[in-house]
Amino acid sequence: MFFRWLKNYMPRGIYARAALILILPVILLQLLISVVFIQRHFDGVTRMMTSAENIDLLYLIEAADQADDINQAKAVLAQIGEPLRIGTTLPAMDQPARDIKPFVDLTGSTVIETLRGGIPATQAISLENRRVVVVWVETKHGLLRMEFSRRRVSATNPHQLLVIMVVMGALMTAVAFIFLRNQLRPIKRMAVAATDYGRGRITPFTPTGAIEVRAAGMAFLDMRNRLERQIQSRTLMLSGVSHDLRTPLTRLRLGLSFLDDEDTAPLLKDVDEMQSLLDAFLDFARSDAGDGIEAVSPGDLVRAVLEDNERIGNALTLAEIDGPNTPVALRPAAIRRALDNLVGNALRYADKAEIGVSVTERAIRFWVEDNGPGIPPDKYEDAISPFVRLDPARNQDKGSGVGLGLSIVADIARTHGGVLRLSQSERLGGLMAELVIAR
Repeated sequence: MFFRWLKNYMPRGIYARAALILILPVILLQLLISVVFIQRHFDGVTRMMTSAENIDLLYLIEAADQADDINQAKAVLAQIGEPLRIGTTLPAMDQPARDIKPFVDLTGSTVIETLRGGIPATQAISLENRRVVVVWVETKHGLLRMEFSRRRVSATNPHQLLVIMVVMGALMTAVAFIFLRNQLRPIKRMAVAATDYGRGRITPFTPTGAIEVRAAGMAFLDMRNRLERQIQSRTLMLSGVSHDLRTPLTRLRLGLSFLDDEDTAPLLKDVDEMQSLLDAFLDFARSDAGDGIEAVSPGDLVRAVLEDNERIGNALTLAEIDGPNTPVALRPAAIRRALDNLVGNALRYADKAEIGVSVTERAIRFWVEDNGPGIPPDKYEDAISPFVRLDPARNQDKGSGVGLGLSIVADIARTHGGVLRLSQSERLGGLMAELVIAR
């Protein structure tokens, strides 16, 4: 449960995760050194130095207590304190109500604790000035104020170690990140090339980096080259099929047209149906072959489909063109074929259809909806599968086909890195088909 919760807050990018892998050990190491070295070493050194200073302070206090009067005590304190470099004031009038220690003082607590432990008569201690230590002690002749250098009781500049640790840690992390970035860059470039290829674009890519990364890059290039060869082979096969089958059908139709017999009408209908089936098979097979990527405005594609259908009297209307109508890198012939299939599929089973497009920064969404009988939600996946006819869901008697219309659209969507989504039209009540393409 804890790891599942932690996973939600972990960075998802490879650079962010690499930075976390680098920075986290450095921070943990610095914390460990701070606790073990500073707390133990500096505290130990400070305790020893302060204990040695307590001897001098106790000697001054004892000398002041042995004096007969306050004037003699002042003279003794001045005579002894000067060589010891301890300033004295008797009687002192500036005693604070409590000990004073800065918030950020690595050894201040140890100094105060050691001074109070070694000098029972201590009234207050001030470390407000980081350069000196002031101690107020009660004597026979009044309150004695003693002031001496902080260096005599604390290790010199303990914060320098922290500064060096932080600076060197940041420097080593930056150097390590530069080297790691050079190892991660080929992985990111390969991911970009794979993503572009999934969207129908071939991005130049040369494997670099470590041996394992180079091996993965070479495997990707081999896979892409094999797919390209398969696509080229399929394109050549389609050219042969188109030539070898269309020509006999054309001759057969031409021969039948010269006959005046009424019995030839069913034969002509069969020839037309065979031609339609052949066109459907070829359309399905070449859904991602032979189309180049061009900059085209999505709104212009929708208007072209609308104008063509209005010209032949189809009941297709424009729903909406939302977003900027700026050119986008697409396969215009494939997108046009997909929209024609969606519109034709809608008008085959309905008497009214609408088309629209929405353009955002992240995606382009074409949609066609109708007022027909629709498709049950549990049949959406079957509807997209090739060669599947949904007789219960749609009235197949209204048009011939082999169940490839939506399959062609789904295939075109995949070549653009998108998806075909089916749902119920909320406004018209029929089927709503959405062609969503990531930008």
